[in-house]
Amino acid sequence: MRSLYYRLAVTNLKNNRQFYLPYILTGIISAMMFYIMRAIQGNDSIGRMRGGGVLAIMLFMGVVIVGACVCIFLFYTNSFVMKRRKKELGVYNILGMEKRHIARVLAWEAVILYTISVGGGLACGIVFNKLVTMFLCRLTGLTESIPFYVSGWGCLQTAELFAAVYVLMLGYNFIQIRLANPIALLHGNNVGEREPRARWAAAAVGAACILAGYFLAIHVNGVLEAVNTFFIAVVLVIAGTYELFLSVSIAVLKLLKKNKKYYYKTSHFITVSGMMYRMKRNAVGLANICILSTMVLVIVSTTVCLYAGVEDALHSSFDKEIDATFYLDSIPNEAYREQLQQQFLTVAEKQDRKVTEVSEYADVVYVTHRVGSEIELYDNEDGSYGFSEMGMLYLMTQKDYEMYAGQAIGAFAPESVMVSSPEEYASDVIKVFGNTYQVAGTLTLPEDFPDKEVEGFLGDMEVFYLIVADDNALEDMCAGAEIQYHVGVEIDGTREEKMLYAAAVREAVAACMAQTGSGRFLLYSREEQRDEYMEMNGGFLFLGLFLGILFLAITVLIIYYKQISEGFEDRERFAVMTKVGMSKSMVRAAINTQVRTVFFLPITVAVIHLVMAFPMLKLMLMLFGLTNVQLFAVCLAMTAAVFAVIYFIVFRLTSGSYYRIVYV
Repeated sequence: MRSLYYRLAVTNLKNNRQFYLPYILTGIISAMMFYIMRAIQGNDSIGRMRGGGVLAIMLFMGVVIVGACVCIFLFYTNSFVMKRRKKELGVYNILGMEKRHIARVLAWEAVILYTISVGGGLACGIVFNKLVTMFLCRLTGLTESIPFYVSGWGCLQTAELFAAVYVLMLGYNFIQIRLANPIALLHGNNVGEREPRARWAAAAVGAACILAGYFLAIHVNGVLEAVNTFFIAVVLVIAGTYELFLSVSIAVLKLLKKNKKYYYKTSHFITVSGMMYRMKRNAVGLANICILSTMVLVIVSTTVCLYAGVEDALHSSFDKEIDATFYLDSIPNEAYREQLQQQFLTVAEKQDRKVTEVSEYADVVYVTHRVGSEIELYDNEDGSYGFSEMGMLYLMTQKDYEMYAGQAIGAFAPESVMVSSPEEYASDVIKVFGNTYQVAGTLTLPEDFPDKEVEGFLGDMEVFYLIVADDNALEDMCAGAEIQYHVGVEIDGTREEKMLYAAAVREAVAACMAQTGSGRFLLYSREEQRDEYMEMNGGFLFLGLFLGILFLAITVLIIYYKQISEGFEDRERFAVMTKVGMSKSMVRAAINTQVRTVFFLPITVAVIHLVMAFPMLKLMLMLFGLTNVQLFAVCLAMTAAVFAVIYFIVFRLTSGSYYRIVYV
């Protein structure tokens, strides 16, 4: 008997290869991708590399995300396959097979599918692991040699994960068979349906969710608010998308049906009525395609932009090749400033480098809260105001501000201050930490201000610059506060020469400050940071492309099964239409209209989601130092165009299967 069940299982898989071949292929791809991600994440050679710590975190996230997606994906496709198998299993039951015998056949099928999927996935994963690892190293700029190896833990965890998934799916299938009666199984894939009812309340809620998500994305102010509201907006849009296809679409079709002049035309009658039932049956599938398409577009476009914008992000974050900040207890005088600057010039002279530009200024930075003309330190314990009312206050001398901002200021009284802010300050006085100062004049930050992006980063939080006459006035205003002295140096030379210069300057400055016994400092080199940016952004791109391919594979398989399922469901309906007198050309025209409309509706909605999310996404990219909005727009448009081409190719291939089924 055991061999009989096995032979039946093999025969069933062969007879249903139209459903199982894509299912097996996707299982192989899923197992391969999970193994590769786990093998790379567990590779000790990568962990020991420069930047390996950052990559390890990203790859661990990738393992978790890929594993979760694989589980959901396989369960989803299993439901498609079982829907088509119910009639066949019902025949077995009617012919005398007990449900426990059917369960044994299903168990053998699960064993065969598991063996092929995991075995094929691990074989492909082992073969392509080296190639994918080399691609990762190429993206991140890592040059160390990666030896070929087979990950034992990767194989074991892949086998365990897929074993758990297949066991759970088999249990779900057992429950479906046990609860259904033979007649229900026999007609499980073609049960008649009533005309769907328009759920106006649900449609209104769905539309409100989408509009609320769009509102949050469009009217977000600053990166901090974007991060705080991103997941809220995502949840609203996802919920609204499901209701869009479940309720809103049917409500719109109902309105079209009520339009007698429009509805009672042959092509419109067939299209509207056909789409109404199609929406009811496949609304969840269409919503899933839309959400997955949106995820692919967002993930790929943002990671491609981060990788392409490494240079822009570097120059945005580091205005000069060398950026040093000294944290001092008192305001540095001219002699001390010259002493520190001389370290940069001396090292350049020793290494035969040419310093092309030097900038320097001092400031004091406070986190503050302003009410009218009064500024006080921000107090986390004070519940009378919230996080959004936090501001930044920069105190600078006139000389330093003019050098920093490139904006000349006329002379003003030593006891007064100048105010520079994104918006013009209206009051004649300003009270800072309990002391009142006369406002000699106001300035508006110029468009090319060095820290203009701070305004966008903080959103509604105010950025104030108080300008005092000289060092004495600054000392009186911020007595006891930590002074920041900034030195920026632009230098010639190759990448290696600039990195050697940065290392030598760091040593020289440290020795100088040790002699004077003053403060601490941080020194950044743009070329040194380039490696870190490449490692981080390259890792993001690798993860984005990896997940994009996985989500695309899921989308393609859902589309394929949706077309196949609809083909079998629509075959008899269109056969009846042909028998009652409709020409085949008219039937084919109606089919084309329905298929094109329903098929391209998800990607159309996905592109709309992407466009509406643009303001929020561009702000979130600022977290990584990328402020080039034009570059992001280009990456987004190119990603959408490439995805649309792939989507159209999938449409052509899967619609061919649909037409062959309908016209059998």
